[in-house]
Amino acid sequence: MSAVTAPSQVPPPSRAYLDALAETTRRRTEAFVPLASPHPGAPSSAVESVRARLTQRSGAVLDLAHAVFGYAEEAFEEVRSVEAIAATLRAHGVTPEVGTHGLATSLRASLGPDDGPTIAILAEYDALPEIGHACGHHLIAAAATGAFLSLAGEDLPGRVLLLGTPAEEGNSGKELLAREGFFDGVDAAIMVHPFGYDVVDQPFLGRRQLVVRYRGVAAHASAQPYMGRNALDAVALNYQAVGLLRQHLPPSDRVHGVIREGGTRPSIVPETAVVEYYVRSAQAATLRDLSARLEDIANGIARATGTVAELTWDPKPFTLPLRTNSPLAARWAGHQAARGRTVLAGGVVPEELAASTDFGNVSVRIPSIHPMIAVSDPDVALHTREFATAAGSPAGDAAALDGADGLALTALDWLHDADLRAAVRADFEAAGGELDVPGYFD
Repeated sequence: MSAVTAPSQVPPPSRAYLDALAETTRRRTEAFVPLASPHPGAPSSAVESVRARLTQRSGAVLDLAHAVFGYAEEAFEEVRSVEAIAATLRAHGVTPEVGTHGLATSLRASLGPDDGPTIAILAEYDALPEIGHACGHHLIAAAATGAFLSLAGEDLPGRVLLLGTPAEEGNSGKELLAREGFFDGVDAAIMVHPFGYDVVDQPFLGRRQLVVRYRGVAAHASAQPYMGRNALDAVALNYQAVGLLRQHLPPSDRVHGVIREGGTRPSIVPETAVVEYYVRSAQAATLRDLSARLEDIANGIARATGTVAELTWDPKPFTLPLRTNSPLAARWAGHQAARGRTVLAGGVVPEELAASTDFGNVSVRIPSIHPMIAVSDPDVALHTREFATAAGSPAGDAAALDGADGLALTALDWLHDADLRAAVRADFEAAGGELDVPGYFD
């Protein structure tokens, strides 16, 4: 009888589904009609002036991107990264503030009159542990700073802010800053994020964090197991129940978790056990519904196992789904077309390719866009070493400059065109207006 041996290597997952998504995107792209804006935006003379200034300062923009890429500092530790941005601004005659509104690595700089309409260009610059800038935040920092410097020296009919927002990865720096008034007085906000496609309205899901700690009763697992209440059993049932729930969730919902504690040794009935989940949904209302379902599961299993469930929601601030402003998105798309990029609208790239961002919390406070700019092949996922390589390549450099161009000119359009500003606000109100973010789940 021959022995059966386990495989020595993990078999690679099938690419069939990714290939099908790529084919769907290809077909939709062929039928796509580029976005167009009915608003004239800024005068052509101002556009030419801003683009000429970006060309002059492109070397500094790329130097900044390369420096931040090399630092690869994690959330709340972006000391050298934010100083690199500040030094670049100072070298071009702009004095920023570093470390405001409660976060040591935040940044603020301002152009134009304080009494006019205000638009903010947002920068991120934190990296991931071990794999560095595998989300390309060094390009976000460079594009935002480049856009801001392209507007420096322009006769602006309003105010432009450069806002450096730390700790997006695994945290919610923007929400922490917002609660301290960081975005007060801002009328619109824009930023750009690297991706495998050029798309202006890719879904970003709202995300909450749930930690469930079950408390039971320890006992000798052999001599007197009937005297125990097994907290690990409660966690195991919870994990299975959440798995069964997935069949009945909307396609855009996500729940994924890990067991953080499960006992100390097999001879002791575990007295405590802990499971942690990320909970995501495409709409704020459905995220609230999904949260309630997980609470019911946790509390029901506590009764079934004779344990006590202690639920901790959002030890780090939650993020709400991203809301894209259509009139701003159309202006971005037009400017990117001039750089040779065809910007896809929402629904062209399959919505399954979705993550979360703390910029969602900004977008439900003020009109916003968060377009994605291509730096890699479409099948290269964010948060991988392969994406970090692409983001640090010449394709990343091109995205930094193209992104700076698009951000600067979209901000310029918004400042110069009162009808555009009115359309932006009307679109925001039609989408639900401003939400009370801190109190949303109360």
